Amino acid sequence: MYILGVWDGHDSGAALIEDDKIIFAANEERYTKRKLEVKFPYNSIINALEYARIKPSDVSVVAFPTIEFTKTLSRIFPQQKESYYRFRRRKMLKPMLERQMHFSKYMMTSVGVLPFSGHISKALISRELKHIGFGNFKLHAIDHHAAHAATAAFTSGFDKALVVTLDGVGDGLSGSISTLENGKLERKKSISVRDSIGIFFEQVTNLVGMRELEDEGKVMAMADYSYPFTFEENKLRDFYSVSGSQIKARYGPVKQYQMLERISWGMPREQFAYMAQQLLENILESFFGNCIDEYGIDSVAMAGGIMSNVKANMRIRMLPKLKNWYIFPHMGDGGIALGAALYANYLESGRSGYGFDNAYLGNEYGNEVIEEVLKRHGKLHFEESESKASHAADLINEDNYLFWFNGRMEYGPRALGNRSILAKASSDNVRDKLNTLVKQREWYQPFAPSMLRDEADNLLEDVKGYDRFMTMAYKVRKDRSVVMRSVMHIDMTARPQMVGDENRDYKALLESVKRKSGYGVVLNTSFNIHGMPIVASPEDAVDTMVKTKTRYMFIGDYFVENKEGR
Repeated sequence: MYILGVWDGHDSGAALIEDDKIIFAANEERYTKRKLEVKFPYNSIINALEYARIKPSDVSVVAFPTIEFTKTLSRIFPQQKESYYRFRRRKMLKPMLERQMHFSKYMMTSVGVLPFSGHISKALISRELKHIGFGNFKLHAIDHHAAHAATAAFTSGFDKALVVTLDGVGDGLSGSISTLENGKLERKKSISVRDSIGIFFEQVTNLVGMRELEDEGKVMAMADYSYPFTFEENKLRDFYSVSGSQIKARYGPVKQYQMLERISWGMPREQFAYMAQQLLENILESFFGNCIDEYGIDSVAMAGGIMSNVKANMRIRMLPKLKNWYIFPHMGDGGIALGAALYANYLESGRSGYGFDNAYLGNEYGNEVIEEVLKRHGKLHFEESESKASHAADLINEDNYLFWFNGRMEYGPRALGNRSILAKASSDNVRDKLNTLVKQREWYQPFAPSMLRDEADNLLEDVKGYDRFMTMAYKVRKDRSVVMRSVMHIDMTARPQMVGDENRDYKALLESVKRKSGYGVVLNTSFNIHGMPIVASPEDAVDTMVKTKTRYMFIGDYFVENKEGR
């Protein structure tokens, strides 16, 4: 049985399941080249079907998440969704009524699900699917937080777990607490949209001049450049509180925005970001601690946009009462197409567990396709590389950065060694060169490391769990700070990918780096130009190489050198 999951909102995409196996998952941005795309995911669906070599008629069940009033309205009037996309991503001049537009959003999303919303959304989704050949299929509308919970619970590998979702808003809620036990996922509590700490962090992001639903990670990074102060001195400390296993907001979203606006007016951005990050970390530490106590379950699976905050995740991980943790790698709304499919399969067949040792779920390209693309560019010299791991390690150790395109595209916001830009983990020079010529990131944003799984204890403190997906921050050991200086933040934290047998080619590269340098670690950042999605195809990779005048790339079994490279 094939089950297709479809999401047509923020970071839209599609996912395909065959019985008990996740076959394919990708997001529409990779095909349209518009970061965090909001359009109906036609390309993602077509690529999923092509990868599985099936027709629309082979799909018996389709599932989609979120039927709240505002989402249904955007399905009726897609131009409204496009206008908000341009507004949120600041692709227009600042509107005169900007504050009122934010207030309107907060009031509309608080409406939640109305009686007719589900019927209208199902009809509109069905119509879109029929445009691309879908006919006789069963359609499930899945609750937003049930989809988030399914991603975390069903891919965690836990037999028994507490399942927590936290985000801005979805179907009238900002979070949920569920339990997974004996194959049954059961919701225990919900957190209202009024109490959304996700909306709080979105508002802070907006007020420091950044793009909400996109730049929250920059706020987290910026916070460490403030002078520190205690939580008692934090002017935002009373905005949220924790009562048992509930998060409570002092103000509603509109009043909260107005209060934050006043407070932020008279202080540096770094200080305001520090206040917000400190509040978030304290609230989540108390909340998760109380949840573990209340339900008596010390294994926790997590999803939702808030769980992309790796510094807050570190505070959760350090709870003495927490035994096991897992964060779904595509924790934001971009992951709920898969969540909808997983939950639909749970409803249809009772399936509640999937093998999920990697996130390589997207497109893959053979050498014939790659060679055909390379031949079109006369300025690129290419040849088959018989020992690409050793060759790449040599170039990295010689203080070069290089593009690495291999295997299936990663699912989610992180490059995990298949669509990556790699460099030495200990070189300020190559880090700055990479940032200037390709990434053009803000100065306060750190790069992240990929390291051999067996190397983690040697480089990091308090390693607890195996993070294949870059979802958690760790302190770098003081005696390893020189080795890790281009991949750690100012506070000596890093967001590592720990690599094992799930990616043998990438592991071989890291092993070669270790043989040549003494440590199996590299700088790994996503293969893209600033503001663009991660590359999907060989054409994308070559175009990026030419535009950035990058000298070296390994793609498939080929080594490529750009004659005009720097």
